[in-house]
Amino acid sequence: MRLTVIGSGYVGLVTGVLFADTGNDVVGLDADPAKVAALQRGECVIFEPGLSQILTSNMAAGRLRFTTDKAEAIRHGEVIFIAVGTPPNPDGSPDLRALHSVADDIAEHLDSPRIVVIKSTVPVGTGDDLQRRFDAKARFPIRVVNNPEFLKEGSAVADCQKPDRVVIGAADSEAAAVIAELHEPFIRNQRPVYVMSRGAAEMTKYAANAALASRISFINQVANVCDALGIDVNEVRRGIGSDSRIGFQFLYPGAGYGGSCFPKDVQGLIHVARRAGVQHDLLESVHQVNVRQRELVFHKITARFGANLAGKTFAVWGIAFKPNTDDIREAPAVILIDKLLQAGAAVRAHDPEALGNLRQQFGDRVSCHQTAYDALDGADALAIMTEWNQFRSPDFDVMRQRMRSPVIFDGRNLYALDTMHKRGFEYHGIGRSTTSPQK
Repeated sequence: MRLTVIGSGYVGLVTGVLFADTGNDVVGLDADPAKVAALQRGECVIFEPGLSQILTSNMAAGRLRFTTDKAEAIRHGEVIFIAVGTPPNPDGSPDLRALHSVADDIAEHLDSPRIVVIKSTVPVGTGDDLQRRFDAKARFPIRVVNNPEFLKEGSAVADCQKPDRVVIGAADSEAAAVIAELHEPFIRNQRPVYVMSRGAAEMTKYAANAALASRISFINQVANVCDALGIDVNEVRRGIGSDSRIGFQFLYPGAGYGGSCFPKDVQGLIHVARRAGVQHDLLESVHQVNVRQRELVFHKITARFGANLAGKTFAVWGIAFKPNTDDIREAPAVILIDKLLQAGAAVRAHDPEALGNLRQQFGDRVSCHQTAYDALDGADALAIMTEWNQFRSPDFDVMRQRMRSPVIFDGRNLYALDTMHKRGFEYHGIGRSTTSPQK
C-alpha cells in the first residue's frame, strides 16, 4: 500500500520505517529541510535501538524516502498518517496548530479520496473536529481515523513489531478495516485489535499514560514517606509488587518521570477533564508529585552541601529521561543541571547518547565527557539520573580515586546500601536510609 507519514519525529519516523519494512511504499514528509536531508543520506535523526538498520535497508530497497514537498507527499499516500507534535500550552492544553496546519495542507493538495490517520496524541474530540474541517475544505472525501501509538522510547521497534494491542478509532467501518489490514503483519501473535469510536481511542491513549504515570507518582510518594521514617522503599516495593493485582511494572521509585509523553499527556487529560466540567484532583496530584520529585535530588544535594554551591563541582551520570534514548525532553537530569548552575555549581556530565542534545540546550555552561569516569574528575559528588546498564557495575575504586569526595546521590537506586557502605561512599538514594562510609 502507498503510505504517507507527515512528521519525521519520534512517532512518525518509527511508524514510517516499520510500515516500509512490511512491504509498503512509504514517503515521509517533514517541514525541516535539515532533518529531511539527513534522512535522505540514511542518517537516523533519533537514537532508537535497531531503527537505523531498518531505515537504511528499506531506503536501499526503494520502499522508503523522505521529502519536504507537501504536494508530492500528500498525493502519494492512499493512507496519510499525521504524526506531528502536540506540545502543551502554558495551561496544559495541547497545542494543535501543527495538526491544523497539516490538515489544511492535505485539503489543499488532495487529488482523490483518502483515509487520514491521526497518530499524534490529541484531546478527545479532535478527530471529530478534523473531520468537520475536512468536510468543509477538501474537494474529495476524507475519512478520519485515530490510531494512537503505545511505543516506549528505547524499545519502540519491538513495540511496533509486536504490539500489546492495536487501537483503531473510526466512524467508518471500511476505513477501520484498512488500518487493521495494515497492522496484520504485526499481530500474528494473536494480539487484539480494538475498533472503537474516535473519542474512545483518543481517551484510551491519555488514560493509558495517566495510569502509568500514576503508578510512578504513587511509588515516589511512598518512597518519600519511607525516607522520613528510615525505611528502605525497596523492601516495601517487593512486598506490594508481589501482589498479583499490583505487579512490579512502573513501580520503581526515582527522580520522577520525564519524556515527551507522560508529563504532556497527564496535563492533557487534566485539560480534557476541566473542559468536561469533571473534577481532576487525582490527575493534578499525579502531576504535582512528579514536579516535586524531579527536584528531589537537588534538594538532597543542598541539604548536604548548603544552598550556595559556588566552588562545588557535581558529576551527572545520565541525561536522557530514560535509558536507550537520546531524548532529554522533560528529563529530571536537565532540571537538576539547571538548578545546580543557578546555585553556582560547575557540572560535568556524561550520557552514552544524549550529550549532543545537552550541548544544544546548555552550550559550554556544562562540561560534557565521553566516558563516565572522566566526568568524575574533581567532583564533590555524583548524581545518577538515568539507569543506563553501564552505570550498574562500575569500578568503585576508580570512582573514589577520581572524585574529590566519595558522595553519591542516586536518583535511580542502582546500588545496594551495604555495598556502598563497604566501598566507602556516602550514599543518598530515593526512599532509602542514607549510607555513610564505613570507618
